[in-house]
Amino acid sequence: MEKKKTDKPGRRQFISTSAAAFAGITILPGYVVSGFGHVAPSDRLNIACVGIGGKGKSNLANIKNDNIVALCDVDWGEASTKVFRQYPQARQYRDYRVMLDKQKDIDAVIVATPDHTHAVISMEAMKRKKHVFTQKPLTHTVYEARALAKAAREYRVATQMGNQSQASDGPRRLREMIWDGVIGPVREVHVWTDRPNNGLFRTYWPQGVPRPAETPPVPGELDWDLFTGPAPLRRYHPAYHPFRWRGWWDYGTGALGDIGCHSLDPVFRALKLKYPTSIRAVSTIVNEDSYPLASIIRYEFPAREDMPPLSLTWYDGGMRPIQIPEMGAGMKMGSGGTLYIGDKGKILDDKILPLLSRESYTPPVPYIPSSPGHEDEWISACKGGAAAGSDFEWAGPLTETVLLGNIALRKELKEIMSGESLRFDPEKFCFPGLPEADKFLHTTYREGWSL
Repeated sequence: MEKKKTDKPGRRQFISTSAAAFAGITILPGYVVSGFGHVAPSDRLNIACVGIGGKGKSNLANIKNDNIVALCDVDWGEASTKVFRQYPQARQYRDYRVMLDKQKDIDAVIVATPDHTHAVISMEAMKRKKHVFTQKPLTHTVYEARALAKAAREYRVATQMGNQSQASDGPRRLREMIWDGVIGPVREVHVWTDRPNNGLFRTYWPQGVPRPAETPPVPGELDWDLFTGPAPLRRYHPAYHPFRWRGWWDYGTGALGDIGCHSLDPVFRALKLKYPTSIRAVSTIVNEDSYPLASIIRYEFPAREDMPPLSLTWYDGGMRPIQIPEMGAGMKMGSGGTLYIGDKGKILDDKILPLLSRESYTPPVPYIPSSPGHEDEWISACKGGAAAGSDFEWAGPLTETVLLGNIALRKELKEIMSGESLRFDPEKFCFPGLPEADKFLHTTYREGWSL
């Protein structure tokens, strides 16, 4: 059978076309040609970071040539003070609102706080025309994800979500293979993680547990009211902070929110996904305080362009698909992975199956350009370059899909649905036939907080 031709240009055609396009063009400063435009490409950005004790620390370390001028964290414990010492020239804050009010030289803001405060901080920065880099998942609710994507367009700022794996070359080569038709049309994908588990008797953070009853004192270095932000005000407990906030409905988005924006991103790009039409979920016991210890969530997507409808199944808590017969000796499904099932074969992570197909296949010459680096993409966009690979326009719908899966896990809905699928209408932004589910698209903020 003759191989289907693709729309991508050949290397020779691309070079000649590019040369013709650029001939005779006058190069203008970035602030003239940029759609975002505050800073010329040769200038250095003044960057602030909100949430510095965890992931924000590594985001800062990846910014090599710009100015770190402000650092903000609600917890001035050991983790934060180490970062303060690394950037002695940066002004220090507990409240991001005070920082944005007082320090007018800030060009861009990194948001690396717990999930429940991503949206309010990011929105406040964008309203002030600051470029924004926000850790994954982009938001705590589906509504917030859509609101941030809209605001990024409205305020014309450069944005990026912190799912750094999208900047690596592996997913690019995977896309090229799938688009080359190596396993034919893909109708089924399985994605899994061990989170929140890490071995038989250890967990990354607690899930499937009730709220603690003890009321220990708040550590002196922590502003618990600011940590709580728009969430309901609970009594402080170390079961929530530091880091263990991920497993609680009030503050985190569970295993799916933690890993989904990483591991589903390559699937969305390769298979041109956006919004699912329905979601179905099963799990261990779920309560109103924390996410279940393990879950399986199945999304159904409609046909796209020349691609057929797709079933995408997510597994967490150590659950995973049944081992497939094409796996050779020594192959196994690891603690996390992805399985693509096409009409002509399968891809397990980056390995084509069966073995005969892998050995006989010649992949296309790589044509999707490499990334300069995840943070570097954003810095370049801030200075007038191309939009970052996971800007809010892309990250918004991806985050919405991830969070829709969590809605299907809600205790109240599981009892109503009795195993039925949760249908979603992205245009009307509702769940047809199940208005009880609509309230979970967003949450009521604590008094004094707003988007």
